[in-house]
Order: sequence, then structure tokens, then C-alpha cells
Amino acid sequence: MNKPVRILLVDDHNLFRSGIRLLLQRHAEFEVVGEAADGLEGVKRAKALRPDIVLLDLHMPGISGLEAIQLIRQDAPDSHVILLTVSEDAADLAAGLQAGAAGYLLKNIDADYLLDSLRRVMNGDSVISSEMTKKLFAQFRQAPAPVAAQPEAEKLTPRERELLAQLAVGLSNKEIARKLDIAESTVKIHLQSILKKLGLSNRVQAAIYAVGHGMIGPAS
Repeated sequence: MNKPVRILLVDDHNLFRSGIRLLLQRHAEFEVVGEAADGLEGVKRAKALRPDIVLLDLHMPGISGLEAIQLIRQDAPDSHVILLTVSEDAADLAAGLQAGAAGYLLKNIDADYLLDSLRRVMNGDSVISSEMTKKLFAQFRQAPAPVAAQPEAEKLTPRERELLAQLAVGLSNKEIARKLDIAESTVKIHLQSILKKLGLSNRVQAAIYAVGHGMIGPAS
């Protein structure tokens, strides 16, 4: 039997944390290993507990969710951080993804969507609420003309560039594997190589990089 996914809840609303905890406790595949009511305590708990996933509110007393992401990435680099927030601000979305969040979910999502999002993140995908995905791509369309690719992009193999193009249009690992006719495990290996070569934290940052540097091209 697989070990349950260990989750840390960081939110300043006790009632909201209780609701999420009760939801997760009904599913043996998840385990809530800790809670925190502010960003600084969340960072401390993440460092001590090393959870698989940190569900983190964006706006809290003390340090913000964005600051907390950066500190968690330093202290618990193997933990995936998902922002769970009420903010529908595109600037918050962009800042969260650039800071290294593996997902950006709105608090109005239903329970099944949240559970599926946790599973997807553990499978190597990034998750963004559908309303926010539209805003993200709207930002791409309104962005200035792409800048030239940086020297590190020259290290990418043709296959990695092809895969990066698929990331940039929002495909999941499974969809990329199907489109490129390769195993999903191979997609994950290529993705890790891409992130390492470009000095990025997650697939969303890679997609933003691809769009910003005009690397979508015919492969998309």
C-alpha cells in the first residue's frame, strides 16, 4: 500500500482549515500532518515536517503567502506548494507561479476538484483553477513581443524544446505523452532536465519562459 500524501494546511481562518482537514480525513490517501495560522509559522512547520504538499493561503497576517513560498522552497525544497486563495487577481497568480508555487486554486472550487488537484501535483503536474488559466493566457496574449531565448535555452535538446512547446499550451504530462507518443515517465524525465537547464522550479515557470521567449513555434 502506498504511503498517504502528507499535507500541511496554512491559513489564518480556523474554520476553513477545519473544513479542509475533515475533507482530507475522509480519504485514506491523504494525511494532514500539521496546521499553521500564519505564513511564518507555516514556514517553520514546513521545515520541521517536510510535507509532500503545503496548501497555503495567499494573504495572511505577518509574511505573505508569496514570501512564505520562497522560504519554504529554501527550507523544504521537496515540498510542493499550492496556493489556495480567494484572490482572482492575475498579478497575484503570476507572482505566485513565479515564486515557485505548483498550483493556484480558488477557494470556491468543489471538493472533488481539490482532491484531483492534489493527486495531479503529486504526479508532477501543475494545477490552476480554470478561471485563472484564462487570465494567465490573456496575459500571455497581451505581453510584449517575445525576447530572444537566453543562452541556457541552447542547452535544450530538440525533444526538450518540443516538450516545452506543449507545456506552453497547457497540456498535462499524460496529454504530452500521448501527443509525442512517448511514455509519461519519459515526459517527467525530460521535464526535470528542462527545469534544471533553465534554472526553473516548476512546469508553469517553464511554460511562462517558453511563451516569453517565443519558443512555442510549430511544435505547439
